[in-house]
Amino acid sequence: MNIVCDKSLLCAALDGVSKAVTTRSSIPVLEGVLLKAEGFQLTLTGYDLEMGITTTIEANVREPGEIVLNAKLLSDMARRMPAGEISIVVGDTGNTTIQGGVAQFEIQSMLASDYPDLPNTGAERTLTIKTGVLRDMIERTLYAVSQDDKKPAHTGELFEIEPDRLTIVALDGYRLAIVDRPVTATKDIRIIVPAKTMTEVNRLLSSDDDADVHICANRRFVVFMTAGYTIMSRLIEGEFLNYRNVIPEGWRTRVTLDTRDFIDTIERASLIITERLKNPLRVSFTERRVTVRCQTNLGKVVDEFDARAEGEDVEIGFNNRYLLDALRNARAEKVVLEISGPLSPVKVLPENGSDFTYLVLPVRFKND
Repeated sequence: MNIVCDKSLLCAALDGVSKAVTTRSSIPVLEGVLLKAEGFQLTLTGYDLEMGITTTIEANVREPGEIVLNAKLLSDMARRMPAGEISIVVGDTGNTTIQGGVAQFEIQSMLASDYPDLPNTGAERTLTIKTGVLRDMIERTLYAVSQDDKKPAHTGELFEIEPDRLTIVALDGYRLAIVDRPVTATKDIRIIVPAKTMTEVNRLLSSDDDADVHICANRRFVVFMTAGYTIMSRLIEGEFLNYRNVIPEGWRTRVTLDTRDFIDTIERASLIITERLKNPLRVSFTERRVTVRCQTNLGKVVDEFDARAEGEDVEIGFNNRYLLDALRNARAEKVVLEISGPLSPVKVLPENGSDFTYLVLPVRFKND
């Protein structure tokens, strides 16, 4: 193989596919990126046996071929080359020469035949969605994905694909995030996509919000095609919680408040909360005011701001981080809190419309 390509194109492609490369493996070839040169292009692939990312860039292919090179080493070398063109030449002995300007490296390559084939997913085109819509849905929900491997199904995001609607759901036992948007889909399917895959899809989405993202899915695999990248991922097996059953119906207290005011108040109160001192916030909702209190060994804080409430006065305990996550990801000037009691999950909703539904579980006070 003998190719010449633009440094910036190569670095961007390596940065994209390397997220699917295993950093430490007993199988050295999995720490590499597969380079395949043919025609007028170079195809790069990273694959960790769970997720695969592929992209293609323009290249002057003087001699076609394919080879595997250590992903981190190649990426570091390419990034430190001077601007301009980079050549990659594979010798007869397997040594590969990488040159940019006068800088030249020689590294040992690995055989492409040892690189595992990406599975033939058999996934058919399921829906097409605008980049801006998908990005918004991912970013509004990803924060609530569980980090606990004891329930593998909750370490991913549930995609409920219906002919006219896409719903993305994430939960971790303490909070729940639901976002749905109208789409046109060709099938009705529920899948659980690993959080790592969703993080990388979000990172690789085009900066053009109106660009299309094509999603193909079946019971075992999902494939996202966006911005010149193809991201293939195995799905998580298992039963996702019937989340609709945990959403309280109705309310006893309904509070409309300024999101920024609430965030600022919680952030101030959080100054005396540490990893070691995790006392909950005491949040009181009355007709015209929200009062936030907290006490730890570091000190005591009382803060408040104006709000509009209907129904009963109530005091609830909250984990400060869980409440902040919901408010920050609401991305709305005002939110509505619907409360069914001091120990019931609290619904966080937009003031107008139905952009999202968040649930935050309250914390029981020690003296309750």
